[in-house]
Amino acid sequence: MRMKGKTALITGAATGIGASITEMFLCEGARVVLADIDLDRARERALAIGAESSTLSVRMDVSDPDSVAEALQACRDAAFNVDVLVNNAGVIHVGTILETKLEDLQRVYRVNVEGVFNVTRAFLPAMIEQSGGVLLNMASLASLTAMHDRFAYSSSKAAVMMMTRSVALDFVKQNIRANCICPARVHTDMVDNYLKTAYAGEEEETFRKFSEYQPVGRMVRPDEIAQMAVYLCSDESQMVTGSSFLIDGGVLMGV
Repeated sequence: MRMKGKTALITGAATGIGASITEMFLCEGARVVLADIDLDRARERALAIGAESSTLSVRMDVSDPDSVAEALQACRDAAFNVDVLVNNAGVIHVGTILETKLEDLQRVYRVNVEGVFNVTRAFLPAMIEQSGGVLLNMASLASLTAMHDRFAYSSSKAAVMMMTRSVALDFVKQNIRANCICPARVHTDMVDNYLKTAYAGEEEETFRKFSEYQPVGRMVRPDEIAQMAVYLCSDESQMVTGSSFLIDGGVLMGV
């Protein structure tokens, strides 16, 4: 029970990576706030896991400070005093700078950058008052290296990585640790849905190419991200802060 006694809030908790982190945190003894823009889906996820007494589902649009404030109040009202914050919610846009409209860039930044800002700024003060806590941000392989057709997404995730380090540096004396995970492609429902819409009739071939992009020959599994999240948010990693953790199946190891 590596997370026993901890209360974690996870954004984008209803699906994908967020859902895997939620389940693993609960298995390790944490209480979890499932924060998602789709409240019904968050509640369904909590019900499916079967840990209703250890969960609180709240609606949160990370790009809207008022929505974040309402979620914070809901946590306080339910006595879910968050000491672990996982900024996982994110969106992606595919395209070069010439294929990216201003509204595309703004949408990605509203969620990926302003979302991390809004949620962290709202929940960090209470974590400091409680004598410390842990911040974990979901960055990306795209934080560390340029990727084809990911202009908006890559730049947003590079910002997330530096925001993480800034918080770690500024609040280390207040017992706040901050780290980020930088995955390569993760096999989630979002990937499958993207293949169906963008590569209709070519799903299998494109899936194979996506998998082979990682030298190990497959995409990352959500539970592999969750395992690292448990380590970084538990007391096992008390000496780890301001760091970025790559899970890329060997993409950056060189040719």
